[in-house]
Amino acid sequence: MPRDHRPTKTVRVLLAEDQGMMRGALALLLNLEPDLEVVAQVGTGDTIVDAALTHRPDVALLDIELPGMSGLDAAAELREQVPDCRVLILTTFGRPGYLRRAMEAGAAGFLVKDGPVEELAAAIRRVLTGETVIDPALAAAALSAGPSPLTARECDVLKASADGATVADIAAKLHLSESTVRNYLSSAIGKTGTRNRMEAMREARQQGWL
Repeated sequence: MPRDHRPTKTVRVLLAEDQGMMRGALALLLNLEPDLEVVAQVGTGDTIVDAALTHRPDVALLDIELPGMSGLDAAAELREQVPDCRVLILTTFGRPGYLRRAMEAGAAGFLVKDGPVEELAAAIRRVLTGETVIDPALAAAALSAGPSPLTARECDVLKASADGATVADIAAKLHLSESTVRNYLSSAIGKTGTRNRMEAMREARQQGWL
């Protein structure tokens, strides 16, 4: 007999997705599963932990690119504050760097949104048995891509350089000297093989390093 991953109790699910129509549709589909119940829906990353503390879900489905706080940062906070809640990252952006960061944040799974809801429901059940569930194609891409070459400080400087911020702006925001900011930017540009900081930031985001 094949192993049955269905738990004997109703699985409580928290859903974090910033697009209201997508969030509502996904909640509706998951609630059609006899053993799943969406107990909380949020549209911003900075409300995830509070919702989890209030509703005590068994599994949290988190998008990555959320306003307020990324799903990856929220996953790390959930690990600290709601350790019994398993985290599944569900995203449109299947980037190798995102997968590595999700695993470092303690996520139990990483899936892209183009799969059928039956696979998602099965993944929810599987992570509750202690399994780690990762999209196979993305896992292979992550292994071939290797780890991010950027240091944490280089990532901070690239993020702060968005929206045309000057070196002085970045230095003030991060409490660094302007020469230190220039050094970090130069290093990041070299590591990403780009010509300037804006190209470096775009490349880092495309790879999922930011």
